[in-house]
Amino acid sequence: MKSNQIFKLLVLALMALAGCEKANVDVDTTIAEGSAIGEVSGVWTKGSTQVIKGDIIIPEGKTLTIEEGVTVLMDTVAKPEIIVKGNLYALGTADNPIKFTVNEFYKTAQKKFGKLWGGILAGPTCEELVLDHAIIEYAGSTTSDASTSVKMGLYKAVAGENLPALWFSNAKGKLVVQNTIFRNLQEDCTYIEGGKIIFANNIFYTTGVSGGEAMNFKSGCLADIAYNLIYSTNTNALKLSNTGDKTPQTYIIAYNNTMVNTGWRRPTAKGGSVWLESTVRADLYNNLFANTRFGIKRDPKKPEDSRSTYSNNWYYGFDQLTVNQFQPGANDVIGGKNDVISKVAGDNDPKFVNYPVNTAVSNADFNTSWDFHLQGNSPALGKGITNFTRHHATGIVMKNGITYTSPAPATFVGAYGTKI
Repeated sequence: MKSNQIFKLLVLALMALAGCEKANVDVDTTIAEGSAIGEVSGVWTKGSTQVIKGDIIIPEGKTLTIEEGVTVLMDTVAKPEIIVKGNLYALGTADNPIKFTVNEFYKTAQKKFGKLWGGILAGPTCEELVLDHAIIEYAGSTTSDASTSVKMGLYKAVAGENLPALWFSNAKGKLVVQNTIFRNLQEDCTYIEGGKIIFANNIFYTTGVSGGEAMNFKSGCLADIAYNLIYSTNTNALKLSNTGDKTPQTYIIAYNNTMVNTGWRRPTAKGGSVWLESTVRADLYNNLFANTRFGIKRDPKKPEDSRSTYSNNWYYGFDQLTVNQFQPGANDVIGGKNDVISKVAGDNDPKFVNYPVNTAVSNADFNTSWDFHLQGNSPALGKGITNFTRHHATGIVMKNGITYTSPAPATFVGAYGTKI
């Protein structure tokens, strides 16, 4: 009898131990504060701090919802990756954004290009991913043989790659990134391989040491890209490509974006602002290029789809060197219908509310007091068009019941009109 009781107690102890071991792997952090490593799902509640001590995985078929004001604090020794095999909804607000970040101690001038943690890596089984009112900073670490992404065959699946802050790879998936700041990143801010996509009202700055785009699209993407501010990316603001074997053919509609100083910190690169290649289809309207390297440029060996359309884009250069290099025709630079393209330095100044247009084009540091709204007497007001079709004007419906709609175009050029 005693031996039977001892056996039962032993079994119960082993079951409890197994449960504890599983809890260390499958963490559902629903408390106000928490730390995570391994598998995660459930809800990270409003205003909490979640300390990420190692790579975390949202399993296939499961969901992690991050509520407003959550700080996701990444360990700078472990340099964690956030692997999304299920769904991720990061739902911040203007007053309480979600922060994917590191301890303030590490935010130094020497580390301004990040590389202190991996990135958000959403594989082919991720059906839906939303970043709304988020801040993603100091990411872009280099993969090793020990990286979870390498072991799982995600992203480029090899050691020695600088990770993007966001990778998404599901041509049948849904991706919405809006009202989000990407800053202090090692290389690409985003690398997107398929999906129904909206990128709207985002800001990109202080990104890319020796390469890197703000938004890098490959095959399988149907994307509306609107009202984004891209400042001094190392390479392109938009790299638009149909490279890959996914369907449908990538078709990007980019309108009312402001690009400033993009491309100059990598002068040997083929592009510099918007790069088109590999039969991508791209419609580009109402975009403002201020002191950018080139403007819209094609790969002559792998040109874009002939149905692509360019119209009502605005080009301004503070000096003659800048003006000369974005003239259509030379170096495979593309001009569009009703474009406003300066031919003399200083012509067609868009008249930003607060930005010194003589800022060095090599400057990667962003002053948050700058204001890229247009003054009331800006010549760029009223120069945009609105009579074109967007992919997602009727909305992308998510499983959590929220519908995201690509914003309507504006009659001004660029991401911001006058201040209200």
